[in-house]
Amino acid sequence: MTSKQRAYLKGLAMTMEPIFQIGKSSLTPENTAAVSEALEARELIKISVLQNCMDDPREIAEVLAERTHSQVVQVIGKKIVLYKEGKDKKKKIFLP
Repeated sequence: MTSKQRAYLKGLAMTMEPIFQIGKSSLTPENTAAVSEALEARELIKISVLQNCMDDPREIAEVLAERTHSQVVQVIGKKIVLYKEGKDKKKKIFLP
């Protein structure tokens, strides 16, 4: 992913609200499966890491990206933005 594409996705993510929250239990297989399904449907998602989560948000983002075969767009504070390119017919976001 180029820096121009990453900047474009960051701009799209600024208007989004987080659709998942990761809390005290950190990453569970259920969380990972739900994030994977959301990425299939939306391509770009935002996740919030709650204050009671003891893990580092950057580490959580890397693990989620690896498990869901997606890319980390950004991690700012306790917010994570992930992107997974859709299939040809289901593509919703066209990168510059």
